[in-house]
Amino acid sequence: MARSMHWSSLGLVVITVLPYLVPAFIFDRERLVGADDTSLLFEPRHRRQEGLVSSPQSEQSSSSPPSFCNKLDCPAFTVIQNKSTYQLREYVKSEWVSTSSVGEDYDEAQYNNFMRLFRYIGGKNVKQQKIKMTAPVINRILPGPGPACANNFTMSFFVSPKEGTPPKPSNEKVFLSSMAKMRVYVRSFSGFADKAKWLEQGVKLANDLEGKGQQYHKEFYYTAGYNSPFQLTNRHNEIWFIAK
Repeated sequence: MARSMHWSSLGLVVITVLPYLVPAFIFDRERLVGADDTSLLFEPRHRRQEGLVSSPQSEQSSSSPPSFCNKLDCPAFTVIQNKSTYQLREYVKSEWVSTSSVGEDYDEAQYNNFMRLFRYIGGKNVKQQKIKMTAPVINRILPGPGPACANNFTMSFFVSPKEGTPPKPSNEKVFLSSMAKMRVYVRSFSGFADKAKWLEQGVKLANDLEGKGQQYHKEFYYTAGYNSPFQLTNRHNEIWFIAK
């Protein structure tokens, strides 16, 4: 349980439970297959950005985040469609700090990615500036083309506009990124998310969208978590597909 001790050191900072994502190949029937990174809508700030962002449940402005953001800053959005099983949301342009792992086991990648970002907001940046935790913590999953192929995991923390211009990371594996205004299909669910739960919820969202003829990117997907790993009730998780 050595890693649990690392997590417990976060105190009362509200962070996501790192979702145990479904192995990429399980989503094969939904055609969630690999793609070049240049098409993934979530890239370093020096490259063109067209990406997705966070979550909430009803229309939101930047001054009134939803309750499941746990009083942390969240990206602003507007609900465009509110269906019984999912929402179509439009997010404003937003800033993030990100890091990626390729070819690692999912759990190892999530741990390594999280710790890099947590150290960044804790002061491991060129200005040695501490940055407040936000919500959600998002994970972009770019599945490999087969069960034994390398997957790409990119984790990101939202950078609140209140921070101004964020300091440059001192770790070369951490980078600042922007996400342009975009529309996202979002399915929300409660409880603790494990691999089976992500599979179940992801397939349900894909089936809902396919049944309604909605167009979305199938080569990658995102998960979003809003809660401390020690929060037992009122948990909120989301899976996102980027609308075309």
